[in-house]
Amino acid sequence: MENVIECIYKEVKNRCMLPTNAYGIGAWDHHIELVYKIARNICQEYNADFYIVSLAALLHDIASVTNKDYTEEHHIIGAQIAEDLLKEYNLPIEMIELIKKCILNHRGSRLVEKTTPEEICIADADAMAHFYSIPSLLRMVYVEKSMTIDEGAEFVYNKLQRSYNKLSEKGKEIILPHYQASQLILKRKI
Repeated sequence: MENVIECIYKEVKNRCMLPTNAYGIGAWDHHIELVYKIARNICQEYNADFYIVSLAALLHDIASVTNKDYTEEHHIIGAQIAEDLLKEYNLPIEMIELIKKCILNHRGSRLVEKTTPEEICIADADAMAHFYSIPSLLRMVYVEKSMTIDEGAEFVYNKLQRSYNKLSEKGKEIILPHYQASQLILKRKI
């Protein structure tokens, strides 16, 4: 199974490096790889399957980095891309279906019930990654969106607040120190 994870790791990273990836390698460096590392680190706390979580974390945004036009429905298209890729490795269909379910239900903006530990773990890792990539969020607001300092700080403050509120209780407990620190810094309370 480790060799499958290694192959999918390389596949996703390679897609992130392609010139067709509108998000650039930053999608890998500042999000996908973070989600992968976080999910693998916390999966035991969720009693989630390590291999399912590892593969789902790597594949959760595969559609977005494959084609920017897929971004709005990346959870749906990504589940199909994942299925096609994983079938090449002859994984059990039950495992592929669980991975697809994680991808389908990872988006915080789509409030669907997560019924497996793996789904909860992936959704939480996806939201937690924002707390480990604050510099990339700041770059987005100041460079890409050309916001003022106050507008950018408010935008990132609100994004992190939304991310925190979408976490499971276990996820909130894990990320609480990062959440509190980000809120203090971005609100500049004295």
